[in-house]
Amino acid sequence: MTSTSTPPGLARFNDLEERTAFAALHEACASTTWVRRLIAARPYATAEQLYDASDAALAELTAADLAEAMAGHPPIGRPRPGDPVSAREQRGMAGASDELKAEMLELNLAYQERFGHVFLICATGLTGERMRDAVKERIGNAPEREREIVRAELGKINRIRLARLVEEDA
Repeated sequence: MTSTSTPPGLARFNDLEERTAFAALHEACASTTWVRRLIAARPYATAEQLYDASDAALAELTAADLAEAMAGHPPIGRPRPGDPVSAREQRGMAGASDELKAEMLELNLAYQERFGHVFLICATGLTGERMRDAVKERIGNAPEREREIVRAELGKINRIRLARLVEEDA
């Protein structure tokens, strides 16, 4: 028998005061437009409804909104000090050799110079080598193609972060 009640973590999220919900969502994604759309669509009966709302809001973000979202992400291999989220997501770089870290720094800078924003990839579960290979592969993309890849990667990251936000024991 399936329960039709809202899961506790999601119910807690639905009940958050708007300012608190804004802060929690903004930590997941730095796009103010995305955050406002998710808040406006509350309450959510299921986590899947929340993820679908996230995907829909992400699909409608302008170039400026995407730039705002990407500005909230540190470069691969350089998580913000004291930021457990980016450190956890970039765990694959934590044990990387100094040579790989230096190569990623160089690639990050070249990517940023080419596209005007940080290299964004859903790093959860990826090794440092896989992240390096991805930036090498993507640096040759046309800007329009790369923008769509970035949007897809941001969607993956947002779903992971939303899942953590609404976990029952959060």
